[in-house]
Amino acid sequence: MSAIRRLEGVPYEKVWGSHDLSPLFPPSERKIGEVWFPSDSLLIKFLFTTENLSVQVHPADEDGASGKTEMWHILRADPGAKIALGFREPVTRERMVEAAKSGEIIDLLNWIPVQAGETYFTPAHTVHAIGAGIALCEIQQNSDVTYRLYDYGRPRDLHLEQGARVADLGLHPGACGLPVRCEYFETEAVKLGGGADYDSTHDHFLIVLEGNGDLDGETFAAGEVWHVAAGPHRANGPARCLRTWAPRG
Repeated sequence: MSAIRRLEGVPYEKVWGSHDLSPLFPPSERKIGEVWFPSDSLLIKFLFTTENLSVQVHPADEDGASGKTEMWHILRADPGAKIALGFREPVTRERMVEAAKSGEIIDLLNWIPVQAGETYFTPAHTVHAIGAGIALCEIQQNSDVTYRLYDYGRPRDLHLEQGARVADLGLHPGACGLPVRCEYFETEAVKLGGGADYDSTHDHFLIVLEGNGDLDGETFAAGEVWHVAAGPHRANGPARCLRTWAPRG
């Protein structure tokens, strides 16, 4: 297998998606909400929102389902754009379920204004939502098990019993910055310059966020994800990237 390999991105239309796919891609005639880059170890996504996404929570591996711990790196945020992480104050499970049924859960959540360049860690069990007007990179366990708690009246199933069983009812610390390190993935910021040696002690994914260049003679551009084998490489930029890997993968 080649020492470097570009992953094929898979776009998905969403009702809450966007024609504006900046800063990564040109405008789209379709409302693209997500671009997936699946692999055996991690799932990497780009998200583009024009509406609020559902309020949801993910299980952990120990809950008897495929766990989903994730992180978000904000690429673009319209004025006033927000995400929700946890609650403004601790709530009971009964209170959360009743608020989810009535829609009042929106007012119980801790909504955080976001800006490009910020990073948020969202472990399994965190009740969360992504607001409108945001483009972000999501890195997560290779699972998409989601328990939906509230969906703004959209005709999709809710999973209140399952969500209440696994939800963390407390507070979330907010932005964390880079690097992010947990048992499922590690992610750090990388800048590629001109003709520099690029070494890594482990296989990883290189997520190109800005710029373009070449790696071992293969050209890359913003919006691409590459699998890079451990060992020495030669990189030309300039480019701003995220480098991520699964410690157990």
